[in-house]
Amino acid sequence: MDFQLDPFVEDLRTQIHAFVDNRVIPLEQNPDALDEGGNIAESRLNDLRDKAKSEGLWCLQLPERLGGRGLGKAALAICYEEMNRSIFGPVVFNSAAPDDGNMMLLEKAATEAQQERWLKPIAEGMVRSAFVMTEPHPGSGSDPAGMMRTTASRDNDHWIVHGHKWFITGAGIARHFILVARTSNDRRKGLTAFLFHRDDPGWEIVRRIPIMGPEEHGGHCELEFNGLRIPDSNRLMEIGDGLKVTQIRLGSARLTHCMRWLGLARRCLEIAGEYVGEREAFGSTLAEHEGVQWMLGEAAMAVQTGRLLTLHAAWKLDQGNFARKEISMAKVAVADALQRAVDTAIQLCGAKGYSKDTVLEWIYRYARQARLVDGASEVHKMVLSKNLINDPNSFWSWD
Repeated sequence: MDFQLDPFVEDLRTQIHAFVDNRVIPLEQNPDALDEGGNIAESRLNDLRDKAKSEGLWCLQLPERLGGRGLGKAALAICYEEMNRSIFGPVVFNSAAPDDGNMMLLEKAATEAQQERWLKPIAEGMVRSAFVMTEPHPGSGSDPAGMMRTTASRDNDHWIVHGHKWFITGAGIARHFILVARTSNDRRKGLTAFLFHRDDPGWEIVRRIPIMGPEEHGGHCELEFNGLRIPDSNRLMEIGDGLKVTQIRLGSARLTHCMRWLGLARRCLEIAGEYVGEREAFGSTLAEHEGVQWMLGEAAMAVQTGRLLTLHAAWKLDQGNFARKEISMAKVAVADALQRAVDTAIQLCGAKGYSKDTVLEWIYRYARQARLVDGASEVHKMVLSKNLINDPNSFWSWD
């Protein structure tokens, strides 16, 4: 197995690393650079985005015809990790959730006309987007096919939507939305996906839901649909393909989450390593204490394990495989590795780590969602178990 990076990817990685170090990380300790949700303020963001575009670091996930660089998933894993060494990194390069996953979905599933109208403005950084699927109990969460309550009813060449959604990331500022609704009671073909615009009547944002961690731009919102009319031309894929849309969207999105989280985990260990190398106690630096070495070593092993699982899943996606079990393994392992890395870093940095003098407390609050978003860890373990029981030989195969 060859782990040597392609020179083109290595050049991009080096560029991104320098950009993050020199332009993005310095803003993290500037209170004026934060918005109300704890993310980078739009006024600062737009300037950095212009610089990223000028240096060819924009939308690496999209093909060149759509203004990107056409990187495969394995190459993205390398670059996304570097981007998220800063808490502000991914959004600067137009690689942050939820836009990142939405663009990948529209590039694969939308018609040419739909890409022109709905994808290109996101790719150009002109608008933001949201993926509208999750519902309050007893509606859909990890089981959209069986539990979705929001309906879309056919009315000639339009669809009429009624229902209730929540925890819709980015909805507070999104202009373009991808909605999944029930169009029949068929277990596998009962969902359909649609595209709608913020200005379309018949729906509203009920509230921006407060959360314990910092937020993506636009927060996490609760929505109600009371007769939203969507023309059939804004249907994404075929009637009944909504579950397929969610699988396309969430499969790669779960893995790109892992790619970014690995960058945050690395950053935590960078901060901790620098601190213990300087801080003295009982006649020597903390880094010379065996207990400290064990803590850092174990956290680093967890991060490296997550990197290998993520790269393997990305490689399989590049080969045309769905990589479901590989993505589930990476999702569980990297979520745990991020939590371990930031907890270890705060413990080693003591009061400084718990304060806002470093970004560790920001990452700690953010990291707790990793075991929940895009499928709780327990759901992914169920996926792994089913794969192991149903086809044990295939589970352990290398190709």
